[in-house]
Amino acid sequence: MTPLFRLLSLSVVVAIAFSLGVSANQQAAPETNFASEVIDLGMVVSDIEKSIKFYKEVIGFEEIDGFKVPPQFASDTGLADKHQLDVHVLVLGKGEKTTKLKLMQFKTAPGARVDNTFIHSSYGYRYLTISVKDLNAAVARAEKSGAKPIAKCPVPLPEGFPSGVALANYRDPDGNLVELVGTWK
Repeated sequence: MTPLFRLLSLSVVVAIAFSLGVSANQQAAPETNFASEVIDLGMVVSDIEKSIKFYKEVIGFEEIDGFKVPPQFASDTGLADKHQLDVHVLVLGKGEKTTKLKLMQFKTAPGARVDNTFIHSSYGYRYLTISVKDLNAAVARAEKSGAKPIAKCPVPLPEGFPSGVALANYRDPDGNLVELVGTWK
């Protein structure tokens, strides 16, 4: 086999492999009925100003334009009993795939507190997990804002989980647990 023939043969093999790879990458993922891979979380709070301050200063969310939901619409959809929703929207990052935390307060119809002592104390959504790149920086930010971690936090993840990663738990103004997870030195 001549060197030129070998080179041409190799070129054909590479071209076929490349086209097969491109073809495989262009195959559509299985279709789902979900318009987004991100879920937004709506949270009713007892003091909107304190909660916004906590999530912005301690955790690092940014506030974007919120919105209002008229009382009749809120009632018709089963969200609230003829109370307007004044929704404050906080985000982690930018773009379509950013997490949105939607905070609301009902001054004329305050909700009941649940037992937030431990995550097993009440049913329902019990905590937020927020992944950070640098847990040391996140803890320093929280400390600067006056937040104190729960228990012995930050605590390195146990054996069997990625090494060099830890978590730190905080409570928001209503006692909800917020878990920060990231690299820890």
